[in-house]
Amino acid sequence: MSDADKYKDTVFLPKTDFPMRGELPKREPEILKKWQDMDLYRATREASAGRPKWILHDGPPYANGDIHMGHALNKTLKDVVNRFYQSMGNDSPYVPGWDCHGLPIEWKVEEQYRNAGKNKDDVDAIAFRAECRAFAQKWVDVQSAQFQRLGVNGDWKNPYLTMTHRAEAGIVREIHKFATNGGLYKGVKPVMWSTVEKTALAEAEVEYKEHKSITVWVKFPVRGQANTYVVIWTTTPWTLPSNRAIAFGENLDYAAYTITAVKDEARAKVGDTLILSTKLADDVKAKAHIEDWTQASVSFDLSKTVCAHPLHAQGYDFDVPVLAGDFVTDDTGTGFVHIAPSHGEDDYWLYMKHFGAKDIPDNVTDDGKFRDHVPLFAGMEVLTEKGEMGGGNFAVLKALDECGALLAKGSIKHEYPHSWRSKAPVIFRTTPQWFIGMNAITTGTQGDNNAPLREKALAAIRETQWVPAKGEARITAMIENRPDWCISRQRAWGVPIALFVHKDTDEVLQDTDVLSRIADAFEREGADAWWKHDAQYFLGGQYKAEDYHQVFDIVDVWFESGSTHSFVLGDTKTWPDFAGVGKADLYLEGSDQHRGWFHSSLLESCGTTGHAPYKTVLTHGFVLDDKGYKMSKSLGNVVDPLKMMDEHGADIIRLWTMLSDYSEDIRIGKDTLKVTADLYRRIRNTFRYLLGALDGFDKSEMVPESEYKNMPELEQLVLHWLAEMDRDVRGYIQNYEFGRLSHRLHNFCANELSAFYFDIRKDRLYCDRPDLFERRACRTVMAKIFDCLVTWLAPILAFTAEDAWNYRPRGVFDQDTDSVHLRTFPVIPVVWGNDALAAKWNALRDVRRVVLGALEPKRADKTIGSSLEAHPVIYLNADMAKLVAGVDLAELCITSQATVKTDAAPADAFTLSDVTGVAVVFTKAEGGKCQRSWRIVPDVGSNPNYPDLSARDADAVQWYQQNKKAA
Repeated sequence: MSDADKYKDTVFLPKTDFPMRGELPKREPEILKKWQDMDLYRATREASAGRPKWILHDGPPYANGDIHMGHALNKTLKDVVNRFYQSMGNDSPYVPGWDCHGLPIEWKVEEQYRNAGKNKDDVDAIAFRAECRAFAQKWVDVQSAQFQRLGVNGDWKNPYLTMTHRAEAGIVREIHKFATNGGLYKGVKPVMWSTVEKTALAEAEVEYKEHKSITVWVKFPVRGQANTYVVIWTTTPWTLPSNRAIAFGENLDYAAYTITAVKDEARAKVGDTLILSTKLADDVKAKAHIEDWTQASVSFDLSKTVCAHPLHAQGYDFDVPVLAGDFVTDDTGTGFVHIAPSHGEDDYWLYMKHFGAKDIPDNVTDDGKFRDHVPLFAGMEVLTEKGEMGGGNFAVLKALDECGALLAKGSIKHEYPHSWRSKAPVIFRTTPQWFIGMNAITTGTQGDNNAPLREKALAAIRETQWVPAKGEARITAMIENRPDWCISRQRAWGVPIALFVHKDTDEVLQDTDVLSRIADAFEREGADAWWKHDAQYFLGGQYKAEDYHQVFDIVDVWFESGSTHSFVLGDTKTWPDFAGVGKADLYLEGSDQHRGWFHSSLLESCGTTGHAPYKTVLTHGFVLDDKGYKMSKSLGNVVDPLKMMDEHGADIIRLWTMLSDYSEDIRIGKDTLKVTADLYRRIRNTFRYLLGALDGFDKSEMVPESEYKNMPELEQLVLHWLAEMDRDVRGYIQNYEFGRLSHRLHNFCANELSAFYFDIRKDRLYCDRPDLFERRACRTVMAKIFDCLVTWLAPILAFTAEDAWNYRPRGVFDQDTDSVHLRTFPVIPVVWGNDALAAKWNALRDVRRVVLGALEPKRADKTIGSSLEAHPVIYLNADMAKLVAGVDLAELCITSQATVKTDAAPADAFTLSDVTGVAVVFTKAEGGKCQRSWRIVPDVGSNPNYPDLSARDADAVQWYQQNKKAA
């Protein structure tokens, strides 16, 4: 037996069963089962009964597939934030939800039909809706399990689904509020239309992508002016059959250009006179291969000009007036805009201003074909079933070319709206739709009822906290400039705009008995009731069904999810935990939701209550691959959170989320995960060290709080750090700075604790007599560190903190609950804060840095193997010497001895440029080497019974031996 081995039983070495390796993929499902068995969510509600409410309202994902990294980021953030507020002493119920209606689900069911050779239009509406419902429920169940595997704590037994009977009744009641308060109207307007999905789309349902369009320069003959033409330029030649006017800019300069020479490839004719913007004339001349022309002033008043349609001899025999339009520019084109009121916002309003809606043509079908009445092009496709350019485009070009109206053609790549579901380009199409008016003055709401909806929404934005702050400007610009909200969809799966419209007057029936009958039926039977029963069932005995149109348009799913503040937070019968809740404290989603859920919720709530449904809105960016590219199956760069959990564990995803700057787009890849795993290990090792250090610790060993003032300064410093951390943690939470909070917690573990306090206190913990006040103080403070750290980190590392809590010393902590997630943050006494002590120890840490810097070269050249072989001579100026008086610098620097001198330091003394007044000269420690603590000190052998031990270690061994005999 070596000399050291014979004292092994007298040295305290940290011991715990908390594993060094997390084995998260194996351990996390076991912990999750524990939470489910104990019904952690309900236990949390019971534990927090009577506390102030704090509500994060869940924005619903679509129930149409496995979760992806965007889901994982979003749900992790929500869970962490909610747990933090719960830990702050609030009652924070979390009800997860799903969007179950609309095109994402309907599209998938139709896809199954197409693969089976079935036609959706041949299927009964109730049967089709049942299939959509089953499809949605399947994915709700799948995603619920996946979100729970991420560690998200919520009311999974009773989530909100937009397809439940109560939800559908709640949604239709919100529709009825707009129908009766003046906010809802039916109008004919151009909307973005998906020919693939055969429905109108909201702005939030489109994405702008690069698209190649055909460009054409077309001559419109000026009536009464021989061989004179107004030239228009357009990127949508298929809209020319619907042309009804031409717009010019009153502030633009125009001229008449008479062609005198052309190139061989030109379509232009010598002798023709073209009316063009002077700024754009040279560009047109080049595109049309015109060699020369003469310029003259326009000899007629453009505002009184009437043209003929280019195809006037082939079924388009109507006048085409030239109208002033304030949207016409001379940036590109010809300075003239062809007006197709059926297919453009500006076109529509300009035409309506002069002629009304009576003669606006309806030339394109729902699926993107020219209608049968369209001359020359009947039945031809504008866009194919796949969303590609159809033959109708080329047929128009050919007809224009054959009649001599096509001056030039080309192509252009530009940003163009596409359906975010089918990925196909959309068209603008004027159709009868239901709208919520942005300038409508809704009545019967709370708030300023005399203000239009737009003004109410803008005022509500100003009253809301936006995190990050730039979100306010973004959504403000959207609300300021947005058109009326088109809420109708020509689909089958969703909540119908369940109204009756009088056939003669076009007025909406607002009878409260009828509306209540509709909503009550929905609550009993779901929205299927609208298809199950005939109109008379709802109209009752007061009205005749033959006098009314029954509206079967489906409401926009954004209206549904925008109404959740009402039918979820307002449904205290289903969720009693929401009793007394007004506005939600927080809405948290991706930054795209400024035009999505935040936007629709704002308008819906302002239209029915007069205020926003939320107090604060927090946004996060998107998840990209490690090179900064959007994830795509075709690129093979998708990071699957399900595989990540199988390989690394959910806590790695949670930590990655919280350490990232999620306010911007964030990257994930192998290197990112490796860094996250390294940071995780440091935190886990901190837990493991603390649990090992507290082996056998109980309340009898704990120093009473009344004696904390007598603890060594280092312990008092750590208590100050805990007070400081507690203040920072709470501040970061209240300011929604969760990224900074997470980094602060990690750095506290890595720097203040592992690299400083634990390092210094190993000797005391391992070698001091267990009954000494100083050692008891050390273990007491370590218990306080664990108490705080496990609770502060539990919202982030939900599984790991629970695992660590299971290995705690029992009966030590005030909140000795079955789960760490039933605890609240420990209350830190104000007296722990000690700024003066912290300032002193900041200086002492600088002294330590200089000493360690001086020792490092000696380690490197093998002069010493351990810092315990050193005896640094530390030269300090008078102020620093006064500061360190009474401090054991050998203990601080983990050397066996240390000497302080106030003389001038030798020239070769080691210094650091950022630490003034401190210099160090290395010398080796003198004396014998203690075989128990390995310190080299002069008093080794001072106790003849233990000739190879220092006096401190001899005393400790004697204590252990005496207590062993007594036992």
